[in-house]
Amino acid sequence: MWINIGPNLDGIHVTRKPSISVFFPAYNDGGTIGSMVLIALATVRELTDEYEVVVVNDGSTDYTAAVLKELQRNHPSVKIIHHDQNRGYGATLITGFSNCTKETIFYTDGDAQYDVRELSLLFANLKEGVDWVNGYKISRSDPLHRKIIGRIYHWIASIFFRLNLRDVDCDFRLMRREMFDRVQLKSQDGVICVEMIKKFQDAGFHVVEVPVHHFFRAYGKSQFFNFRRILRIMVHLTRLWWELMIRKSHRR
Repeated sequence: MWINIGPNLDGIHVTRKPSISVFFPAYNDGGTIGSMVLIALATVRELTDEYEVVVVNDGSTDYTAAVLKELQRNHPSVKIIHHDQNRGYGATLITGFSNCTKETIFYTDGDAQYDVRELSLLFANLKEGVDWVNGYKISRSDPLHRKIIGRIYHWIASIFFRLNLRDVDCDFRLMRREMFDRVQLKSQDGVICVEMIKKFQDAGFHVVEVPVHHFFRAYGKSQFFNFRRILRIMVHLTRLWWELMIRKSHRR
């Protein structure tokens, strides 16, 4: 994607690639976040001249903070934000989005279940008339029970919120930052992704979907796939459904 910035002194129209904020939410991702950031830096340098990498450490209790401190010391374009305590996935995304300063925002989780280099696939599809590009998993590299739960969650969200997206829980997205001038997110936990997709959709933003690879988690464990958390997520999803589908407060 190119942005026309008008003619130069010779009357020739000059174009440039848009700037990118690469954002990683991180919680106990000490074993993966370092390589994620370094790969992101190498990837984004090939795409644009203006970029930054933002990492929000959501109160990690492992050595994530130490890894991030070293990254920031050696790479001026890396910006680190720490939550004093664990606030939840939604709160971490809201913090990250609000601290991204470039024209486009790419985010994915810091657990390395996606290949950051495939950002280039999303970037190539963010053309004129496209507001955001969403990845969808070619195949899910998770244990069987997680695949089943993930598929059930996808269908519940898609049906009850009328979402027109083939992979609701694929957190591999490239968005224009200006979209957040019209969309405000509130959810503090994992249902924020459903909230975001629904609000983007209702605002009339145009999405393109791109297949991406998904990998087995090599470090840490999922914060989503346990019974108590799933029960809490379903309660919050029900409240979100009432707010967005019945009250429709976001359309006022």
